[in-house]
Amino acid sequence: MATYSKRGPYQWQTKIRRTGYPVQTKTFNTRAEAEAWASTVESEMTRGVFVSRKEAESTTLTEALDRYEQEISSRKKSHAIEKVYIRTLKKSFLSSRFLAGINGSDVSRYRDARLKEVSPTAVRHELSLLSHLFTIAIKEWSMFGLINPVMQIRRPTPNKSRDRRLLPGEEKALLEACESYGGDLPHIVRLALETGMRRSEIAGMTWDLVDLKKRTVTLPETKNGEKRIVPLSTEAVRVLSNLPRRLDGNVWGVESVSITHAFVRVIARARKVYEKESQEKGVKPDLAFLVDLTFHDLRHEATSRFFEKGLNPMQVAAITGHKTLQMLKRYTHLKAEDLAEMLK
Repeated sequence: MATYSKRGPYQWQTKIRRTGYPVQTKTFNTRAEAEAWASTVESEMTRGVFVSRKEAESTTLTEALDRYEQEISSRKKSHAIEKVYIRTLKKSFLSSRFLAGINGSDVSRYRDARLKEVSPTAVRHELSLLSHLFTIAIKEWSMFGLINPVMQIRRPTPNKSRDRRLLPGEEKALLEACESYGGDLPHIVRLALETGMRRSEIAGMTWDLVDLKKRTVTLPETKNGEKRIVPLSTEAVRVLSNLPRRLDGNVWGVESVSITHAFVRVIARARKVYEKESQEKGVKPDLAFLVDLTFHDLRHEATSRFFEKGLNPMQVAAITGHKTLQMLKRYTHLKAEDLAEMLK
C-alpha cells in the first residue's frame, strides 16, 4: 500500500509497503508524480515483475565511475588511458545524474557535444567505457532493473584507418627536435622506428628482459595478452647500449602517457622551427609537414618499412605482434611509386 506525506512546501514523499518486498521510498515535486510512480511500482509487484531500482536511483555516475576505476579499470592494461575517459565523463553534465535517470537521449546529447571537440574514435572509446560501466552495474553490482542507455543510441562511425607515413625530411626534423627536448624521448623515438613497438610496450621495458647479445627484448605481456620476443636491429642495439642503467631496473624513467605528452610538444616545436626556416628561405611551408603526426604513427612507419625491406607477413607479425593479416593491412600502406619500381 502506498502512503504519501508532504515534505516542506514543494515535495511529496511516497512509501510503498507490501509483504515480501522491501519498503520502497521516493520523493517527487508533485503529488501527481508520486501517485504515478506508486501506481507503476504496485502494478509490477502485483504481476510479480518488480525489481528494486533503489541502488541505481541513489548512485550518481561520478560515484559509479569511482567504483569502476577502483574495481575494474585499475586491473586493465589500458588503465592509464581509461583514466582520461573517466575524467572526461566526470566533467560532463551526466556526472551528477543518478544511473537510473540516465537515458538514451542523455547519452546522445553527450555524444553530439563531444563530437564537436574530439574525433569519432575518441567518442567511441568514451561510450564503450560508459557502456561497460552500466553492464558491470547490472551484472555485478546488483543494480537490477537498470537499462544500459548506450545500447539505445548510434555510436559514431569510426575514423578511417590512418595511413600516415613520415614525409621526406620529417624524420630528421623530428629527431633534431627530440634531441633539443632531451631526456629519454630521442632514444624512445629511435627505438620505436626500429622495432615498431607500441608506446606501452616501450614504456614497460626492463633491463632483465633485454638481451643485447642475442639482440632481443622480451615483452611478457602485450596488448593481445601474449608474450612476444622482439628482434633488435643494429641501430636499436646501439640506442640501448648507450643508455645508463637505472637502479629500479626499468629501461626508461617515464610512463606511456608521458611519452605522448612529450611527443606532442616536440612535434609542435619542430613545426615552429620548420615554419621559421621556411620564412627565412622565402619559401611557402608544406601544410602537411609535421602536422597530424602521432607517436603511434611511428609504429605504422616501422611496420611499413619492414615490408619494404622484403619481410613477409608472417615475419612482420612475429616482430609487431599483429595476430591476423587483416590487422597488418592497416599498417602496410606501401608507397605506390616503390611498387611501380618493383614491377619494372
